[in-house]
Amino acid sequence: MVAGARSADLLADLAEAVDKAIETGTGLEEFRRDFRQIVEQRGWHGWTGEGSKAGEAWRTRVILQTNMLTTIAAGRLAQLRAGNFKFWVYRHSGAENPRLQHLAWDGLILPADHPFWATHYPPNGWGCGCRVVGANTLAGAIRVGGKPQVKLPSNWASLDPRTGAPLGIGKGWDHAPGASVSELIAALKPKLELLPRQPAVDLIQDWLLSGAFRSWFQAPVGNWPVARIAQTDARRLGAQTRVTYLSPETLAKQLRHHPEISFDDYRQVQAVIDEATDVVQDGARNLIYVLNAPDGRVLVVKAVQSADELFVTSFRRLSSNDAKRDRELQRLLSKGG
Repeated sequence: MVAGARSADLLADLAEAVDKAIETGTGLEEFRRDFRQIVEQRGWHGWTGEGSKAGEAWRTRVILQTNMLTTIAAGRLAQLRAGNFKFWVYRHSGAENPRLQHLAWDGLILPADHPFWATHYPPNGWGCGCRVVGANTLAGAIRVGGKPQVKLPSNWASLDPRTGAPLGIGKGWDHAPGASVSELIAALKPKLELLPRQPAVDLIQDWLLSGAFRSWFQAPVGNWPVARIAQTDARRLGAQTRVTYLSPETLAKQLRHHPEISFDDYRQVQAVIDEATDVVQDGARNLIYVLNAPDGRVLVVKAVQSADELFVTSFRRLSSNDAKRDRELQRLLSKGG
C-alpha cells in the first residue's frame, strides 16, 4: 500500500506537469525541468534513459508527446460523442514512414457505435498521429476524407499473439483515450470499497486530475467517483458503500443552476467532506456537509437505496453577502434539528 501511495503521488505530480505543459504551452524544456524536480522529490529510479542527458531527453519527449496525443484524442472523442455523429471516419496521419496497417485503414467509414472504435480508436501505438472525424451522412463522410472502397477485413478483431492486442495495434493501445479510464473505474469500483481509505482516496483524486475526467465532464457517460465518506457517515445513511459518485443527471442540473462551480471545483469535494464544520442529516437518506469556509462551499451527499450507491446531488457555494449567508447557514443547520 505504501508503494502504491508513492506511485500515485508520482503519477499525480507528472500528470500535473503534463497538464501545465499542454494547457499553458510552456513546452518541452519547462516540462523537463519539472520532470527532474519530480523524480528527485519522489525518488523514482530505474526508468529507461536515467543517467544520461540523451536518455532523459528521450524519456521526457516520449512522456509529453504521448500525453499530448492522447489528450487531443480524448478531447476529439468527447466532441464526436457530443456531436452525435452517425458516421466516424479513420484518417491516417500522413507520416513519412507509415505503419502499413494504419495506412490501410485510412478513409474507413463505420457507424459511430461499431465495436471497431472500442479497440481501434487512435492513437494506436507510440507516436501514432492518426485521428477520427465525424459526419452525419455518407456524403459528408466522403467530404471529410472517407473512402467507401476501404472495407474492414474479416479478421480485424484477431489478436496478435506477440502483443495480445488486435493486429496493427501496439501493446496497451487497444482502447479509446478518455473511454479507458471509465472502463477502469467500472473494473475497480468494488476495490474502491475494499481498499484502505487513503489509497482509495488517492486513486479517486488521480482520476479527477486526469484528462479523462475533463472528457467525461464535457460528455458524461456513466457515474464518476468523486469522494469517499467515513464509515460512520455511511452507517447514518444505512448505506453499505462509502464511495460517492457524480451522475450525468446531477452534472447537468449543476451546470444549469450552479454554473459558477467549475471543472476544477469537483476536485475539492473530498476536502469539503473531510473538513466539514457541520454534518447535518436531512431525512433518512441525505447528509449535508457544510464547510463554513470563506468561499462557503456546501456539499450534499444522498444515498440511493435502490442501487445501494451514494451520489453527490448538489455542490455549491453560499452567498458572499454576509447576512444572506448566515440565513442560508441557519436554514441548512436547522434541518438536523
